[in-house]
Amino acid sequence: MGLGRGKNEYELAPTTDGDSKKSKKAREKKNMDDLKKEVDLDDHKLTLDELHRKYGTDLTRGLTATRAKEVLARDGPNALTPPPTTPEWVKFCRQLFGGFSMLLWIGAVLCFIAYGIQASYEDEPANDNLYLGVVLSAVVIITGCFSYYQEAKSSKIMESFKNLVPQQALVIRDGEKNSINAEDVVAGDLVEVKGGDRIPADLRVISAHGCKVDNSSLTGESEPQTRTPDFSNDNPLETRNIAFFSTNCVEGTARGIVINTGDRTVMGRIATLASSLEGGKTPIAVEIEHFIHIITGVAVFLGVSFFILSLILGYGWLEAVIFLIGIIVANVPEGLLATVTVCLTLTAKRMAKKNCLVKNLEAVETLGSTSTICSDKTGTLTQNRMTVAHMWFDNQIHEADTTENQSGTSFDRSSDTWSALSRIAGLCNRAVFLAEQGNVPILKRDVAGDASEAALLKCIELCCGSVKGIREKYSKLAEIPFNSTNKYQLSVHKNATPGETKHLLVMKGAPERILDRCSTIMLQGKEQPLDEELKDAFQNAYVELGGLGERVLGFCHFNLPDDQFPEGFAFDTEEVNFPTEKLCFVGLMSMIDPPRAAVPDAVGKCRSAGIKVIMVTGDHPITAKAIAKGVGIISEGNETVEDIAARLNVPVSEVNPRDAKACVVHGGELKEMSTELLDDILKYHTEIVFARTSPQQKLIIVEGCQRQGAIVAVTGDGVNDSPALKKADIGVAMGIAGSDVSKQAADMILLDDNFASIVTGVEEGRLIFDNLKKSIAYTLTSNIPEISPFLLFIIANIPLPLGTVTILCIDLGTDMVG
Repeated sequence: MGLGRGKNEYELAPTTDGDSKKSKKAREKKNMDDLKKEVDLDDHKLTLDELHRKYGTDLTRGLTATRAKEVLARDGPNALTPPPTTPEWVKFCRQLFGGFSMLLWIGAVLCFIAYGIQASYEDEPANDNLYLGVVLSAVVIITGCFSYYQEAKSSKIMESFKNLVPQQALVIRDGEKNSINAEDVVAGDLVEVKGGDRIPADLRVISAHGCKVDNSSLTGESEPQTRTPDFSNDNPLETRNIAFFSTNCVEGTARGIVINTGDRTVMGRIATLASSLEGGKTPIAVEIEHFIHIITGVAVFLGVSFFILSLILGYGWLEAVIFLIGIIVANVPEGLLATVTVCLTLTAKRMAKKNCLVKNLEAVETLGSTSTICSDKTGTLTQNRMTVAHMWFDNQIHEADTTENQSGTSFDRSSDTWSALSRIAGLCNRAVFLAEQGNVPILKRDVAGDASEAALLKCIELCCGSVKGIREKYSKLAEIPFNSTNKYQLSVHKNATPGETKHLLVMKGAPERILDRCSTIMLQGKEQPLDEELKDAFQNAYVELGGLGERVLGFCHFNLPDDQFPEGFAFDTEEVNFPTEKLCFVGLMSMIDPPRAAVPDAVGKCRSAGIKVIMVTGDHPITAKAIAKGVGIISEGNETVEDIAARLNVPVSEVNPRDAKACVVHGGELKEMSTELLDDILKYHTEIVFARTSPQQKLIIVEGCQRQGAIVAVTGDGVNDSPALKKADIGVAMGIAGSDVSKQAADMILLDDNFASIVTGVEEGRLIFDNLKKSIAYTLTSNIPEISPFLLFIIANIPLPLGTVTILCIDLGTDMVG
């Protein structure tokens, strides 16, 4: 299925109401198979000449206006087809005639038939059956309206794709730059994007300057990804020369050729798949359907038995038919529908107060039946903010406070080395706080800039006071921004510190690259030669922090000598005229997206309730494993195959996978994995982490869990999560970080993005299931004493102590109160 080829070759076929169930199933399977294949896109491998031939685009002048019109007419507008919506009247009819309501309607119709028969044979018929029919109809209509209102209220919050589609795009046509409506962009267009823009279509990047895109909504990677014209990976989702529709360009500029528009983009295919998937029946719907079958069977059996018995005992056929209808109606638990609806509604309201918005009432109970939760990491298990976790200076690791309310440990800040390290972190940093946030706590302030730099900015602001003040004191004279070749960022500042030279050079970047540029190291504020012993100490600290899943940065500085760099010296960053070697290494700082405070307790509750929690993330396996250990998804003492191999000092291949309770699976392995092997992993490992997963793989994981017979809840916030959310028994989207598409696909929305809120939902769901079972048992107990008088009346001719209306009053009164 190749994107960027003929239109019909890859377009996901829409479903129509007229389709047979079989063809719908087949189409859904095809759509899923299509998406499960890694995106088969080869435009990232083409040379510029081949691109020019394929799309007819001049790489400097773009398409001609005429050609653009032709392509627009052929492919249609660059817009996502909105998901098919169910008309409101259909939703209302489903509430009115679905499942249990149907049983009551049959009861009501039978009552009207009985009354009609009596009226045709008697001059003054009893009105009992008429009243009963009217009341049964009223019960169904009132509860139907109530359920419809409750669900409509939740669905009003949902407005689908409109926020996802970029509005304007800068294209080059006939050599001129034009800002046009993004819907008019066509395949082959030459497009320019800059920091802050949304990518208007799938682009093959042909030139870029410091361009980074935020792919988190598509691939789940929390760090912005560099875009360059170079082909870097066979997998188009991993290569650097493709920018995807509706992701954000966070910094830099790029120029690219449009290779896909609208529904043919990677984002469009995921959205189309999500809207074409159909969820199965909820456990409560299955249970109620089963219950209806039993009740109907018992009612018909008793009714027919009584009908035959009354004919044998010499009653006329008219009276026998009335008995038949009376028995069937007496077996219908009239109050149960209202009980279920009220139960679900009250629980939904209680959950809304605890930050769980339920879109579909039956989802409340499904959550209670959940046996497996596949949870996203970023923002759900973690706080979704990079935070400085550790520092290494003076040959010692110091722990920073990563808690949400700053109630954790603090480190010793008295060392002169820390003063130097904090100065570098504040100066060699382009992140700034957005305006007018003086009253907002530092950790909650919005920052313009890279996630890692924002973490450093907040850390220094908390520890050392105003970073803005520090930057004003040390004004910037020159800067070399971070790039993937150098792997460092450098800036030169005026130095206002007495006793130091007039100019200070500060640098940060990949620790090993920074260390290579240093000849000395600062210890207790004094410079010392960087010997092998200190290099080993650095290496140990780097490995330890990296092993915790943290992103480590190295920091160094250099006082530029006054005789070579007098005041007013012109620093040139193109033809570098200042030293970038033999610098002084100061220390390391490491960052992580820390777990939310309430998550470990919530994971523990899940485990004790028999629910398996699986982490599914787009992040690096080391980071994923560290967070999984931090929140208790991998519990203390449980080892993976790699841990056992390291402990026994044997190759991984020699370890029996069944010996390991925990397991970290890389997305690359999952791609090659057979269904049987995946089933084995899900069956035999109690604690599982899936890292570096793609949207297709999330779907495969959910299906694997469902094959094991699990009721699966999936949490997610990106467009990439929407097929898995739709396929799961209950999809849980994030209210704050969630994309519109993921909220549309989900059954429930967490208003605070917190995993702990799901556990609250599970508790409420289990409570309601218990209550419903008790309600059903209670409802059925009244049926035996209600049927007994009929039996005695027919067999022994004892007068009826209860009329049908009295029975109805007892049923409705006791059931509703119960």
